[in-house]
Amino acid sequence: MVCLLLAFATQAHAQQTDEQKKTEEQKKAEAWANFQKMIEERVHKDWPWLKRYEEDNAKLPAPAAGEKRVVFMGNSITEGWINTDPDFFKGKPYVNRGIGGQTTPQMLVRFREDVINLKPKVVVILAGINDIAENTGPSKIENVAGNIFSMAELAKFAGIKVVLSSVIPAKGFPWHPGLDPREPIMKLNTMLKEYAAKNHLGYIDYYSAMVGPEKELRKELCVDGVHPNMAGYKVMEPLAEIEIKKALK
Repeated sequence: MVCLLLAFATQAHAQQTDEQKKTEEQKKAEAWANFQKMIEERVHKDWPWLKRYEEDNAKLPAPAAGEKRVVFMGNSITEGWINTDPDFFKGKPYVNRGIGGQTTPQMLVRFREDVINLKPKVVVILAGINDIAENTGPSKIENVAGNIFSMAELAKFAGIKVVLSSVIPAKGFPWHPGLDPREPIMKLNTMLKEYAAKNHLGYIDYYSAMVGPEKELRKELCVDGVHPNMAGYKVMEPLAEIEIKKALK
């Protein structure tokens, strides 16, 4: 029995030592690998992840008389917003419908369920970075822009005001090493800005407010070079509020 206890203790100590030896980079790599595994499993079971907000949407009442509901449609940058700075959403008719890892075709599929059926006055769309990261395979920037344009057109047809958002800067992706997104991001942002101007839509230029000298997301504004931290969201919030107010006039 004593030998058995010693064996367990030795094994536990070895496991603890191994855990301590792991660098922060290794832990981050494992976290991203687990995240990608989850995304891969989801692709085969519920590709647009309609189940993610199905229950929340069912519980959300129709807008009250005079309520100016705003839906934030996006990926992990949008989803992380409400987790990082919940006070920005608190007490306002803001509905967050971000899903981490999503690309524009996935958002387009769930756009009716997660935006149109909620009957907002305004939708703020922030999308495209995960397409550039090739989360669901390589994509032409023209196709990425086209998916965002399609969401905007669906919203306009439903009487919803549209605010498009620039993709925020990034120099690389922790989950896709070696991929340089800087030029594609700038190209997509140019297309979005021109489309918004031509079609009289709102446009939020997060990019210009957050970009660094190497066309990266400034270090003080992010967690990992892609996702904003609290300081990053504090830069984004007043820019979003300005365009939302314009859209609601």
